[in-house]
Amino acid sequence: MIYAVANQKGGVGKTTTTINVAACIAAAGHRVLLVDADAQANATSGVLGGERPGADALTTADVMLDGASVAAARIPTVVPGLDLVPASADLAGAAVEMVDRVGRERLLREALQPATAEYPYVFIDCPPSLDLITINALVAADRLIVPVQCEYYALEGLSRLMETVAEVRARLNPALAISGLLMTMHDPRTRISGEVVNEVRTHFPGLVLDTVVPRNVRVTESPSFGEPVVRYDPQCAAAEAYQEASREVMARG
Repeated sequence: MIYAVANQKGGVGKTTTTINVAACIAAAGHRVLLVDADAQANATSGVLGGERPGADALTTADVMLDGASVAAARIPTVVPGLDLVPASADLAGAAVEMVDRVGRERLLREALQPATAEYPYVFIDCPPSLDLITINALVAADRLIVPVQCEYYALEGLSRLMETVAEVRARLNPALAISGLLMTMHDPRTRISGEVVNEVRTHFPGLVLDTVVPRNVRVTESPSFGEPVVRYDPQCAAAEAYQEASREVMARG
């Protein structure tokens, strides 16, 4: 099963969600592949324990554009059972380079298909945009996870994302389904957080995961150690929420 984790609005916990759900599923005994498709490469730095990929390491751009295999590009992470196809800044120009390619929307799908025999779960961390890289992820994916921050403008951009999903279904990937919207950065001390959760559940009935991820200082600390928060502090509230969210994702299929 291939999951794209996407939201064109930045700062919603997209990468944090990707690496922590992937880490939890790996900890449950499944082989998991994490594909970093964001030129910022935060998912890459977030699972390597402070290390960096070697200078000659193959990246997602090499896999998409130059025919490198996932088997050649993947590297192990600090989480047993979780492998990574890393990203680098060269992904920033990949969308431009892809424009003239035949089958440009299906490059990532074709590259990842052989890996699904080895990895029951593949997670793609998308860039905070609806560019050709994200379209490739949506075409490659069986399921979509959308992190949504518990803030006033939470619904801003969600309608555009849903329109894009509908377009991808109609033209390129009719099998794409929404696994769930995950509410993140919830602060129970503020009324707005609860109101936003209720509003999103009202607008998207049946699509919102039961789990709500709280704001937690451990989430902001863990990237500096190159670890998912579920490994950095597995007993903190956010880690427990991501563990529950991963169970929901697996249960929904």
